[in-house]
Amino acid sequence: MSAASPVSVAIARFEDLVGRGLRALIAEDENLSVVASDVPHEQLAQVVADRQPQVALLNFGSLRSPTEVRQLASAHPATRLIVLANRPTPAECNQMLAFGATACLSKETQARDVLSAIHLASRGLHVLPRSATELAPPAQSPGPQLLTPREADVLAQLQRGRSNGEIAAELHVGIETVRTHARNIYRKLGVGSRRELARLTDPGGR
Repeated sequence: MSAASPVSVAIARFEDLVGRGLRALIAEDENLSVVASDVPHEQLAQVVADRQPQVALLNFGSLRSPTEVRQLASAHPATRLIVLANRPTPAECNQMLAFGATACLSKETQARDVLSAIHLASRGLHVLPRSATELAPPAQSPGPQLLTPREADVLAQLQRGRSNGEIAAELHVGIETVRTHARNIYRKLGVGSRRELARLTDPGGR
């Protein structure tokens, strides 16, 4: 009976010590194989497309928008995404998971837990932080601006093509409130219109 092939892993570019630590950690596990490492953020999508790793480790601090995670997850569903951040808050982790990540971990996570997360992710299992108390820094981690829960609700309605009036009725708020939320969403996601938003949040959109 032949042994199973090692789980292929791609590693985005991290701070030097973090990157070195991840590469060394994965190299010590005979059931894991690094197929790309120190990948610049702007090249990550292409590297994932070319190498097709089973798991990709992403640097939260390099993300410009949470939708980058959604785009990558949608374009490459066979690659499981693990986001590592500087002590992420529960809100940050929840948003990464909602946008397609399989796991969201602190860069301070113990080595065995990182390895466990990679193996679990390779099997399609979501990995949640051990407890919210481990994820409570005094300030938000560097990275994309988070949508508030209400902005996430409005985003979901915008993605369904609803008008401001329909969204206001659905969420029981005023139309001007919807407009304000929409402006905040566009700013945080780096788009200028609903058309751009549709293209950004739907990789197959035209």
